Amino acid sequence: MGELTSRERVALALAHREPDRIPLDLGGTMATGMHVSTVYKLRQALGLDAPGIPIKVIEPYQMLGEIGADLVDVLDVDVVELPGLMTGFGFPNEGWRDWATFDGTPVLVSAGFNIDPEPNGDILMYPEGDKSVPASGRMPQGGWYFDAIMRQSPFDEEDLKVEDNLEEYQPIDDSELESLAADAERLHTQTDKAVVANFGFTDFSGTGAPSAMALKYPRGIRDIEEWFVSLISRRDHMWAIFDGQCEIALANLARIDRALGDRIQVICLSFTDFGAQLGPFISPQTYLDLYQPFHRRLNDWIHENTNWKTFIHSCGSVVDLLDAFIDAGFDILNPVQTSAAGMDPAALKRRFGHKVTFWGGGVDTQHTLPFGSPDDVRREVHDRLRTFGPGGG
Repeated sequence: MGELTSRERVALALAHREPDRIPLDLGGTMATGMHVSTVYKLRQALGLDAPGIPIKVIEPYQMLGEIGADLVDVLDVDVVELPGLMTGFGFPNEGWRDWATFDGTPVLVSAGFNIDPEPNGDILMYPEGDKSVPASGRMPQGGWYFDAIMRQSPFDEEDLKVEDNLEEYQPIDDSELESLAADAERLHTQTDKAVVANFGFTDFSGTGAPSAMALKYPRGIRDIEEWFVSLISRRDHMWAIFDGQCEIALANLARIDRALGDRIQVICLSFTDFGAQLGPFISPQTYLDLYQPFHRRLNDWIHENTNWKTFIHSCGSVVDLLDAFIDAGFDILNPVQTSAAGMDPAALKRRFGHKVTFWGGGVDTQHTLPFGSPDDVRREVHDRLRTFGPGGG
């Protein structure tokens, strides 16, 4: 097989065929990026920047750094992200200004980023960058990223409104669609990379729900604990929320397909973590009853109307849910947390490797990567390549 383009390489792997080498993703999704401090150190180590050159924070919730085109070229990365217009806090990535993280890394943050620390040293983040409303995120003094602040207002059990938990899911507007189409065209024609799209409106219970960090005054069920209790105690209400969100998502996907078409290759549908360290975070039956019907509706529409491959992110032990994910129509599983219970790489490849593409799992991020030597990391990566690589996927 001759030298492939990145787009061809990714397409072969997703078709469960072996390309010339296993594709590499760095920064193609909000779940596969790199902390801005690490991006800075990597660029310094590779000699791409002079000391002190700041890195853009492109996603402030996790403090992800920009993976620039020069870094993509040096590392031979095969995937690029279709950028969105807004951050998870509801302000745009524009109006860049200098800042420094707690570890002293020079960075650029957008105008909506609060650069004034609290008296105790914490950094608060506000919806749309508006400091006149309650903060929706907090980075503790000395921390690395933001935690969502739960802003649960009192509610009357008899007066819960489905629409209150749909406020953040709106029909995509023409200006955003035009911007997405222009960026997709640029990435499709000016690079040979596989283009991945991330749209939050397809995610049921993910990072943006229920806390709704971009909303100034969120209504409805907005506390994480209350939200997951509601999966059992208010199942009909949660079904109605998911049903309403799904209808909005399907309408948006139709418009996006007409505008973007095959200029994107992968779409990230779900970022909800369904797994904990020892097993599923919710029962498999709850997934089947409440999540799978809506995942299947989205996947079915995409597979019937587009050539896109669909991506589900879920940390933790999800081996007991994998058949259900596959039956829902997902093509890709990320991150493949091999350190969680039951997530043995060889067993996963043997049982599911012909049905789903493993996107991640190249190294144990809980043990080997933070605590092993460079040689330990190298050996484990090679072992993962030998395990997951054969037969593609």
